[in-house]
Amino acid sequence: MSVVKIEKITKVFAGGVRALDGLDLTINDGEFFALLGPSGCGKTTLLRTLGGLEAPTSGAISIDEKDVTWVSPGARNIAMVFQDYALYPHMNVRDNISYPLKVKKFSKEEIEKRVSHAAKALSIESLLERRPGQISGGQQQRVAVARAMACTPNLYLFDEPLSNLDARLRLEARTFLKQLQRELGVTTILVTHDQSEALALADRMAVMDKGQIKQIGSPAEFFHRPQNTFVAAFIGSTPMNLLDGVIKSSAVQVGANTFAIPALAQGKVSEGQEVVFGVRPEYVTLSSAAGIGIATGAVKVTENLGTHYLVSAECNGILFRGTVPDGNEPKLGSIVHLTPEASRTLLYDKTSGNLI
Repeated sequence: MSVVKIEKITKVFAGGVRALDGLDLTINDGEFFALLGPSGCGKTTLLRTLGGLEAPTSGAISIDEKDVTWVSPGARNIAMVFQDYALYPHMNVRDNISYPLKVKKFSKEEIEKRVSHAAKALSIESLLERRPGQISGGQQQRVAVARAMACTPNLYLFDEPLSNLDARLRLEARTFLKQLQRELGVTTILVTHDQSEALALADRMAVMDKGQIKQIGSPAEFFHRPQNTFVAAFIGSTPMNLLDGVIKSSAVQVGANTFAIPALAQGKVSEGQEVVFGVRPEYVTLSSAAGIGIATGAVKVTENLGTHYLVSAECNGILFRGTVPDGNEPKLGSIVHLTPEASRTLLYDKTSGNLI
């Protein structure tokens, strides 16, 4: 078992900077878990604390029901892959992979066996005699993973391991990491600022902000039902429509537009309550007729997303976004009618920002 439990972890740096603020988190055995959030939210600090590279100010960490809060990094049986891969430039690939095993005093036969197995699994057998400066960034990334894999750890910690790769290599490496983790079955924690990476790789994920966890759940839960306006605005390749409104006559009044109260919020709001009406542009279609629950406005911007266009229209002073298939994009300045899919709309409390 490789269950990771974090209880009330707090980390305060010199000057009173609170990087982690009483976090509670359980990561299940064999799970691929992603930590996501803006720069400075505390995700890397949390990963380094899990790895023993940072000491918490308070709280406890356990791995496999063993308290490792004050255990040295080398005694935690974990492996870390860093953003810059941290390969030794003067060593060849073989020596880079085998170095941690030599430190742990494995026999030469066992080292050779593990290096060969890791190199074969990652298709880098032909690179073993080369140095890091003689191979590509994608190959260096595989060497770093091979080094971690050879140690057969109970837990993998990945700190933005794909951020130095170009777009195409990143996609290939992403698929490779997901497949490798499935085959090995080792609990893996990934820190990333790339939400598409987290959504694609993670079984579950957490979004952090200012040292706190804003939501934990599956990628689908984050996309379809973000629990607060911070997560709603942060998750998604296109920004969610988050429009200030008020409850009026059993409907949501957004400027001059009227929308039905979302099913989730039925019976939970009161007349005159200030709210935020949310719907993803992917669930807003452009129609040819005006009507109730439809916003009308002039097209201000169209953005090519490949198979679709993101259309931003100004509807009585409110910028509202929807999508249309490639080839159906409207002209700038034309009048369009935007219809949100009723079953996909959400309502947030204006004061707390939490989902109603």
